[in-house]
Amino acid sequence: MPPRTVTTARQRRLGAELRRMREATGHNSRDASRLLGIDHTKISHMETARFGVSGERIRALACAYECDDQEYIEGLIRISEDRTKGWWIGYHESLPADFLDLAELEHHCRGLRTYQIAHIPGLLQTEEHIRAIFAEADPPLLGTALDIRVQHRMRRQAILDREWPPRFEAVVHEAALRMRFGGDKVARAQLDHLLAMSERPHIAIHVIPFSAGGFTGSGQSVFYAQGDVPALDTVQLDATHGITFLDSPAQLRNYRNLLDRMKAKALPADASRDFIRTVAAHL
Repeated sequence: MPPRTVTTARQRRLGAELRRMREATGHNSRDASRLLGIDHTKISHMETARFGVSGERIRALACAYECDDQEYIEGLIRISEDRTKGWWIGYHESLPADFLDLAELEHHCRGLRTYQIAHIPGLLQTEEHIRAIFAEADPPLLGTALDIRVQHRMRRQAILDREWPPRFEAVVHEAALRMRFGGDKVARAQLDHLLAMSERPHIAIHVIPFSAGGFTGSGQSVFYAQGDVPALDTVQLDATHGITFLDSPAQLRNYRNLLDRMKAKALPADASRDFIRTVAAHL
């Protein structure tokens, strides 16, 4: 089988986890190749996701690296054996690869956490609100590019409508509630939609009012996707240059703590709904 010429974030994550497992033992790739009786270049190919890796091979690697975390190993095997050809593949010629990686990440996650300072969470946005946001893109989205991005975001939201949806917890600053993308009518409809979504049992929305004062972090949005086990969680950050994925143990720990601190600043769910209604009433 020829090597992959294009890899997804999920495939690269599996390779990175195999590398972390090896490095935890202090082995280099040549050490690992001797333990497994294979050419050392195969170790490199697996760790860079140029080639797939079977569940049997993952178990052999875990044994050689003396990893006894069975839940973690089984989580890696589920990644390796997944053959999902998701709807996002249809956008590979029209959107950057990280848009597809984000949709795949959400599809496989067990839970989602986010905090937003200036925006309503993308999975909770109305179509009109999404369109108004992308209309502000710089450089402008030309031709059908705006429609494609709106459509892609709307399709991502389908994960919240599944029979067994992931738990979604959002911490939203008052500043985001008061942004009027698309004008008052669109903003009011967006807040009404936010209230309706907050009534779903798997969705929790917490508002940080201006009166709460300062908050930790630099003010950027954070999106945290929970994997099969905490070690397979992923942090996604937005930036002007594109999407960034983080997954080192220290980064995951730091962002979990950050999300906990932001939530501690926020109002409880019921009080947050009352707060959103108050903001909406003034539009």
